[in-house]
Formats: sequence, C-alpha cells, structure tokens
Amino acid sequence: MKHLIIGNGPAGIIAAECLRKLDPTAEISVVGDEAEPPYSRMAIPYLLAGNIDEQGTHLRKGAGHFERLNIRLLHGRAEKLDARAGRVTLSGGETLAFDRLLIASGSHAVRPPGMDLPGVHTCWTLNDARMIAALAKPGARVLQIGAGFIGCIILEALVARGVKLAVVEMGDRMVPRMMTEAAGQMIRRWVEGRGVEVHVNARVESLSQQGASLSAKLSTAETLSADLVICAAGVAPNVAFLEGSGIAIGKGILVDASMQSSIPGIYAAGDVSEAADFHGGLPIINAIQPNAADQARVAASNMAGLASEVTGSLAINVLDTLGLISTSFGQWEGTGDGVELSDEQRFRYLSLQFKGDVLIGATAIGLTDHVGALRGLIQGRVRLGPWKRRLLADPTRFMAAYLGAVGAAQKVA
Repeated sequence: MKHLIIGNGPAGIIAAECLRKLDPTAEISVVGDEAEPPYSRMAIPYLLAGNIDEQGTHLRKGAGHFERLNIRLLHGRAEKLDARAGRVTLSGGETLAFDRLLIASGSHAVRPPGMDLPGVHTCWTLNDARMIAALAKPGARVLQIGAGFIGCIILEALVARGVKLAVVEMGDRMVPRMMTEAAGQMIRRWVEGRGVEVHVNARVESLSQQGASLSAKLSTAETLSADLVICAAGVAPNVAFLEGSGIAIGKGILVDASMQSSIPGIYAAGDVSEAADFHGGLPIINAIQPNAADQARVAASNMAGLASEVTGSLAINVLDTLGLISTSFGQWEGTGDGVELSDEQRFRYLSLQFKGDVLIGATAIGLTDHVGALRGLIQGRVRLGPWKRRLLADPTRFMAAYLGAVGAAQKVA
C-alpha cells in the first residue's frame, strides 16, 4: 500500500506516524514545500521572542526519527492532482503515485493588495521569521496589520524584541473571531497599557515608500510611519493545485466524518479541510492544532482500513497576550441565552452561553483555574439541570457545576 501525504505540518506528520503504527509495511511518503525539517508555525513567535532557536520549532527533535519509522520526507510543491490515475505532479515535474492520499497542505498567509514593498512581510514561515528578525531591532517602528489570534501571538514576540509597535485591526475589537466585544476591548486596554498602539475599526488603505521608511495611510485618515510592516491579516487554505481534480471544495476541502473527500481514497486534515461543526454539523474550517491532530488520526485510521470518525470540529482557543490569559470554547458568541461577568479593574471576564440546559460556549479572561471544565461541559454536551440556574446567578461556579452535573449523569447511567 502506498500512502502519500501532501503537507509536512502537524496534521501531515501525525498522520504519517499513525499510519506507520497501523500499517508497519506500507510505503509512506510526506511532501513539504519548504526546504526545512517539519516544523510548527505556531512556534515561530517564540523563535522571534528569543525563547527558542530554530531547532526548537521542529516538530520532532530526535535525529533520524523519520528514518527509523521508514517515513520518506520529500521536498516539493504539489501542482496537480490526477485522482483517476492516483498521481500527484510536483512543481519540478516529478510525479508521485498513491493508493491512498491525505491532503494536509495547510494554509497560506493572506497578503492584501499593495503589500509588496520592501520591508513588508508576512509571519508564516521560518524564512519570514529570519527576515523579520533582521529588521525588528529594539526601537524599530513596526506596524502590524491584524490583531486576530495569530496576530496577538506575533504581537507578544515583537514587544519582547523591544520595538515600537502599532497594530491596525479592521474589526471593532482585538481577536474578533475568538472574543466577545467586551472581552476583545478588555484585551485591547491591557495591550495599550503595556505600550502598544492599537487602532480598531481601521484598515491600511495604502502603503508607500518614504525614503528609508514606509508610510501607511489608514481608513481613519491617520498616517503611520514604520521601518517594518508585518501582515497578519489572516490565512486561506492551500487548494489551488486541486483545480480540475474533481474534489469538492467550499472554502477548503469538504470532508465527511471519516475525513474522506468527495473522491474515495482521498482524505484531508488540518487547515485545508472543511469538516462538520461540533454543534450544528455545518461545514467549517477550524484552523487550530488540536482539531488538526484529531483529524489526522481519524484520516490515518481510515486510510489504514480501520473505521473511525471525528465528533465534529470544536472551537478551542487559548491565548496569552502579554501575560493576560484568555480562552474561548464552542459557540462563544452565543445564541442570546447566557450570562456575562466583567471586572474591569482586575481584568477578569467570564461569559457562558447556553442552549436549553446545555453549555454550548464560553469566554474567559484572567481566569486560569479549572477552565478545562468549561470545555468538558461543552464537549460532553452535559445536561446541567438545576446547575444552569446556579450558573446564571454566579457563572464562576462552573467547576462545581461540572462536578455536580457530570456526577449526577454518571449515577443515572
């Protein structure tokens, strides 16, 4: 059996290792389009902050790890998929045959129009990190476009480098796809209190070169000068090479519960896959590493002939922004039935969202003890019964609710 995996990020590597355990004699090849060992993009900010070296970004640290598992690592970019022939063509013209294919090609950083001047970089690859490190010296003026989840991680690394940082976010708050309005504004106040200039409800309309500096004109009519511009405005799935392949694509590759695409024998996992949402069952791209890992394991099991299914893609976000810990789980934006608690002075915030007597979403800031219980209640679809009324009166009792409701359910079972 020939297993081919396109993409050597976390999803691709986890799938390859699972396949080797399940199918000791199979031929397993993993193709990556960067001339680097398999690494974690989420480790790049820690590299920029100086907390790790480049080797610290590598997904597997041990020398000869892939050789021992007889997993072949190849360097190349997938250009075309011929599903009928079972063949992938790489950019150099080489073709790779497969019996089972996993597409874990991930995503790429979105670069808005006009962002092609010298000194403008994304922060998505190790090579990006090298170029940013050369420019982001102490005192340098840095403009970051985007204050989403990834943007906030990059922000922390830049502050650690001692730059003078300004952030522009087109949403009405920081981390708009992870935090409620009140929570996002609280994070903004925290960040501004630590010397970061934040512009929300704003976008960069144009960039121009002004001598050795870059000049950014904002939609708010403000103008910002910078030595370095970092574009952290989001990512998009790598699906261009699948044009004409016959694979059904929405925003990403549409997959069923087994992570199989519309073509039998071809699977997808990670940022490139559009899988069923945990709550509503609608297709969604949930580009977070825990989901990528779960999807990779399920895809590998099915590729090896062992039936397995995902339970649905659940939003799980944990963020450290200059020492302020924030989390959100599930349908944190809510359905109108919920409770919100805010302590502006202490930077504490908690929002719980319900459907009937089941917790479906939660947002927390500055609360780290037992927040895993929130995820457990949501993922377990635990019936709260009388505990819902108690949580509406005091949402901080979520750990007691978890112990009480789960314990009651176990007694009934």
